[in-house]
Amino acid sequence: MAEFNSIAVPLGTTAPPIPGEAKRTGLSFKEYQELKSSVHRDLISRVDLERVATQRDEYTRGQVLSVIQELVANLRTPLSGRERERLSLEVLDEVFGLGPLEPLLQDPTINDILVNGPKQVYVERAGILEESSIMFKDNAHLMNIIDKIVSAIGRRVDESSPMVDARLADGSRVNVIVPPLAIDGPHISIRRFGHLPIGEDDLVKNQTLTPPMLELLRGAVKSRLNIVISGGTGAGKTTLLNVLSGFISDKERIVTIEDSAELQLKQRHCVRLETRPANIEGRGAVMQRQLVINALRMRPDRIIVGEVRGEEALDMLQAMNTGHDGSLTTVHANSPRDALARIETMAMMANLNLPEKAVRRQMASAISLVVQVSRFHDGTRRITHMTEITGMEEDIVSMQDVFVFEKQGVSADGRVLGTFTATGIRPKFAERLKASGIQVPASWFDHSFTIT
Repeated sequence: MAEFNSIAVPLGTTAPPIPGEAKRTGLSFKEYQELKSSVHRDLISRVDLERVATQRDEYTRGQVLSVIQELVANLRTPLSGRERERLSLEVLDEVFGLGPLEPLLQDPTINDILVNGPKQVYVERAGILEESSIMFKDNAHLMNIIDKIVSAIGRRVDESSPMVDARLADGSRVNVIVPPLAIDGPHISIRRFGHLPIGEDDLVKNQTLTPPMLELLRGAVKSRLNIVISGGTGAGKTTLLNVLSGFISDKERIVTIEDSAELQLKQRHCVRLETRPANIEGRGAVMQRQLVINALRMRPDRIIVGEVRGEEALDMLQAMNTGHDGSLTTVHANSPRDALARIETMAMMANLNLPEKAVRRQMASAISLVVQVSRFHDGTRRITHMTEITGMEEDIVSMQDVFVFEKQGVSADGRVLGTFTATGIRPKFAERLKASGIQVPASWFDHSFTIT
């Protein structure tokens, strides 16, 4: 192997994308990909790639880069210095990283990466979807990258097992679906794992909520109210759940249960549990309901379920009603009322033949607060409702809004305008906050905040 005599490239870095690289080289996209493939083939004859790809240190990466640069320098195709560097780093990404996806994974402004076949890659920045210039050579090239992702966690994806959930080294969540289920080629959906977690100050700065709303949520968590965070896909439910979990005392034992581990709790005394899908033979699956039941035997002070999406809803309600106050969870729904309807439906999926009224009584007794988060068309995310569950009236669960966000229009530059409004209702749980030593000023409930 050649000596390390090239520029030092830290692990995980890559060159910035060059728009229209095929034009700069005078090559078509196909010719450029074939040029890259030829360098890769020559590299295989010089270096044991299977061995070096498992070596994640900068020295090994630097040595491989020097060999690639030597191969690129010997190409007969005329390329500028920057284009040669770009080609070298792309080949390096094929060896150590995820090929064309590496520049996107290194961009901290990107929240989601959506690969719709080899020729179409979309990214989400600041809540707005846009098409990128990234492309793969063909379906085989894309499948090689998918195999790298799923094999790292001991999984496989093919025609017999065409769907898989995986996780990247940085914690980002990945969903893969391939033919025959995906008609137009393999598809990858990557939900990025933020390297710098969003904190409570960021939520106020981004106008996701107002300071009085934040203080009320802080008090609700500290006084051990059971809270459900509701919202659509990408609305920021997990982000808000992370922030609320930060208000939990370090003296409490927390058990988290997730389909794919995303929570970033700061407390030391935290037990993290994650579901397990079935193996190739269809055996060995461990579902969320089993983990919730097991968590009750682990002496938790609080249980945090990343997202309730099935029959585990009933066990979560039972836990909230049997001494595990202060539990937190999220659910997909469009409004607080819809959130309760979904939880009721999921609890009925447990097939215990419970009457609807019994399930509703469980919900009314267990859940104290529903927080609705929404993402607007301009990419902003805001808490649109903070709704208290007050009990039962005949067969209906009673609810009252404490804070709401009223959308009032759109500015000339496309930004959503509106007002955070306190409804003037002092929540019944304010007495519980006061009993826990948390002062609840009346001014919190008579203040409006306008977004301009």
